[in-house]
Amino acid sequence: MKTRKPDNPRGKRVRYAVVGLGHIAQAAMLPAFAHATQNSELVALVSGDAVKRRKLGRRHRVQSYGYEACAELFASGAVDAAYIALPNHLHCAYAVLAAEAGVHVLCEKPMAVSVAECEEMIRAARTRRVKLMIAYRLHFEEANLSAVELVRSRKLGEPRLFTSTFTLQVKAGNIRTQRAAGGGALFDIGIYCIQAASQLFRCDPIEVVATSASSDDPRFREVDETTSAILRFPGDRIATFTASFGAADVSSYRLVGTKGDLRVEPAYEYHGQLAHHLTVAGRSTKRRFPKRDQFAAELIYFSECVRRNLEPEPSGLEGMIDVKIIEALRLSATTGRSVPLPDFPRERRPSLRQQRRLPPVRRVSLVRAEGASR
Repeated sequence: MKTRKPDNPRGKRVRYAVVGLGHIAQAAMLPAFAHATQNSELVALVSGDAVKRRKLGRRHRVQSYGYEACAELFASGAVDAAYIALPNHLHCAYAVLAAEAGVHVLCEKPMAVSVAECEEMIRAARTRRVKLMIAYRLHFEEANLSAVELVRSRKLGEPRLFTSTFTLQVKAGNIRTQRAAGGGALFDIGIYCIQAASQLFRCDPIEVVATSASSDDPRFREVDETTSAILRFPGDRIATFTASFGAADVSSYRLVGTKGDLRVEPAYEYHGQLAHHLTVAGRSTKRRFPKRDQFAAELIYFSECVRRNLEPEPSGLEGMIDVKIIEALRLSATTGRSVPLPDFPRERRPSLRQQRRLPPVRRVSLVRAEGASR
């Protein structure tokens, strides 16, 4: 099928197809287009569920398509970019399909279920000269970017220790409990902890150790219920984290430096306030960050990259590095041994220049979709 390179002069909005209409797409991304009208426009929905297509297409006043029509949609010239919100094991196939048609790709994390798939996605984007960005929404969120700047300011002294807990009770039957779909606590939410440690230390781990455990709960027959990890960074800095699908809701991290410490709790959420708890020289302060539309922020940023022909941060390389770290952690959990990591060819890291302060989205009624937590 003939493909084309999308035309994106600076004065036009980037036209998006949202591929996959599960919870994250319906609750967060689709409403976000209302806050991104300066350079982004929703023009198409793609789903295998006819009821979703009909109801959501009518609600958002756009055309909807089945997966079987996706290639034709991408090749038609009707869309400039695709937001991939499919289960993890489908990210690669649809990202490559879009890229080969000349359509830019904003893909949910984790980027893919293997390093080989990540490489395929990067190769397809480079060959067709389209932009590929992984949807690390916290790269545009004030609380986490402010934590990065606080570390860089040396107010905490030399950063030494990072600890994080990210846990929830996942619903039985949720796709995150399916091995073939790329499920499991480490892959689905452990990636947030890895990201936080790497961004705060401003470098990547050089060695990792992990252990995984699952109770006799039938929800976790196929995937890890809980994974705990130790990551060693240059300068003998240590990060530890635990991710679990079988514990009460906790979302926090703490960075300890030679002069003080910062606890961010909640840390990884998109549906509520985030907060800093800072202690320096025995004095503690708290700073609250109001709820923001993190998804519109990444939409606006990615569209600007498309319109101005800029390489996005976080790029496909960022996504692939995280998948390499996760593969090493899985290997360690299987073998019981530490796994060394190579030097990664890091391009850029997020900074406060990327933050976007946008009002929160309104709650919407979901069509045949539900969140992961029970």
